[in-house]
Amino acid sequence: MPELPEVETIKNDLKQKILRKKIEKVDLKLKKTVKSPVRNFVLDLEGNKFTNIKRRGKLLIFNLSQKNKYLLIHLRMTGQLIYQKGKETTAGGHSDNGKNNNAIIDLPNKHTRIIFYFSDESQLFFNDLRRFGVAKIVNKKELRKITDDFGVEPLEKDFSLKIFKNLIENKNGNAKAFLLNQKYIAGIGNIYADEILFEAKVLPGRKINSLDVKEIKKIYQAIKKILKKAIKYRGTTFYSYIDARGQKGNFTKFLKVYKQEKKKCLRCKKGIIQKTKIAGRGTRYCNKCQK
Repeated sequence: MPELPEVETIKNDLKQKILRKKIEKVDLKLKKTVKSPVRNFVLDLEGNKFTNIKRRGKLLIFNLSQKNKYLLIHLRMTGQLIYQKGKETTAGGHSDNGKNNNAIIDLPNKHTRIIFYFSDESQLFFNDLRRFGVAKIVNKKELRKITDDFGVEPLEKDFSLKIFKNLIENKNGNAKAFLLNQKYIAGIGNIYADEILFEAKVLPGRKINSLDVKEIKKIYQAIKKILKKAIKYRGTTFYSYIDARGQKGNFTKFLKVYKQEKKKCLRCKKGIIQKTKIAGRGTRYCNKCQK
């Protein structure tokens, strides 16, 4: 599933492609992808324009020119947004574990769920192999209700160390589960939770209420550092993740623990990266330098 850095990259790149173009037609290939009334979904979009694209956690929010209307898209496990104009094809998201390299070229195909046709003869395809991705039209009140369930945005200026300390205070459970909980911090998933805790030298299974002041500060600093660096390098590529320019994320070369199990720790040179299951997710850590 694309996490904050990948979704942020897709958002930034698609803003350069589809804003202020009239949506001439919406072809809904799979009705269950839409989680709002299907007829209204099409009527709300046709003749409309996207005026902005925002991100909340892992959710994409498309502002519509019609006031008080927003298109929400969550790519989930295998969703992709693919833009085409003539011979130009740009895509972002996950597809099918890289087994079909023509998935973003031969369009539409059997994985295409929605097609947006624009007035300049370009198209935006919502493809989704496993059919977990969702699209929905909401009004401002509904949008606020949905986004209010998300925790703080970790890269916003108002995400301070003090706020992070307040979030942790009186919490139970382990550090990994805390970072994955979208009601506390929005956008962090499995890859970046492991990398953040490695950077902070904290074991993923550590109880939150056992962390001292220095460790809390290290985790806070690691959140900022790892996410900013991942965005800089356009996300992490595993299997078929590609960004909206059709490029693979380059943060893979900077991963220290994720997918590095059984390898020697690059930091301490003594430990071996271990893999276990924490918070229901495969979790990697160094058995020597994380405490």
